[in-house]
Amino acid sequence: MRPSLDDLLASAHVVSLPLTTRFRGIDVREALIMRGPNGATEFSPFVEYDDAEAAVWLQAALEFGWGDEPTPVRERIPVNATVPAVPASGVAAVLGRYDGCRTAKVKVAERGQILDDDVARVREVRRLMGPEGRVRVDANGGWNVDEAERAVHALAEFDIEYVEQPCASVDELAEYRRRTKYLGIPVAADESVRKASDPVAVAKAGAADLLIIKAQPLGGVRRALRIVEEAGLPVTVSSALDTSVGLSLGAFLAASVPDLEFDCGLATASLLAADVTEQPLRAHDGAIDVRRVDVSEALLDEHAASRERTAWWLDRLARCYAVLGA
Repeated sequence: MRPSLDDLLASAHVVSLPLTTRFRGIDVREALIMRGPNGATEFSPFVEYDDAEAAVWLQAALEFGWGDEPTPVRERIPVNATVPAVPASGVAAVLGRYDGCRTAKVKVAERGQILDDDVARVREVRRLMGPEGRVRVDANGGWNVDEAERAVHALAEFDIEYVEQPCASVDELAEYRRRTKYLGIPVAADESVRKASDPVAVAKAGAADLLIIKAQPLGGVRRALRIVEEAGLPVTVSSALDTSVGLSLGAFLAASVPDLEFDCGLATASLLAADVTEQPLRAHDGAIDVRRVDVSEALLDEHAASRERTAWWLDRLARCYAVLGA
């Protein structure tokens, strides 16, 4: 049963958490934490998202806090390190935050940078990970087809596991995949899944080899699992720069996927300089546990957002609740 808006507002805490490194163009991550019968849950769509898109994130939060809990089929989730678009000289410090991770996802195609920056960053990641490490790159749709083709040729020498969302549209992904298929570097779709009206359209179009799925943007564990089943492609479960509460939701999703071939992007608590729990979900021996997170009242208070930002988030919560009701 869906809780009332009053119940949600009564338990809501808005936090503002500093990042260790600038990521997605932000230095601070805001999130709204609530408590339901199942425990803590999180509502944290990025601030630029409209109410219709953000309401899907709210549906995920309500399911995790008040719905039937998924039954995990595994207790530990292997995870990757995430390397923001830092200079090559900063790579070692970033990788040092991820205990035992055998895979690294490297951000590329950052605005204001050039391909040489990406090559230098990926080269340094490969050097530090060694020949047995796995290196994947994520362009967040930042290249057109020609740019993506040129980039993958420049990066191919570093034994790339896959390229995530090299281009923005499904048609571009399909063309890029056609041009570069002979290289044997798989294409992963992220934004073409979580921001699409039909999240399996990219699979139907043959434009990707695997999908990146995220629990909050896809409306919760059950909807995400339906998408996985319908798409019929391998998946990586990832996060959206969540607090450890949101990462817990992602871990339950990853624990519920029948076949999990790839290390998951669920160790991003290491990108946060603060969290809402004394026991954050960070990588240990290359994996995170599948567990609920105990939220710390002291940390909620210490990192509480300003009065203005709290009001903004509570108003957003009410608007998105109305969208779900409609």
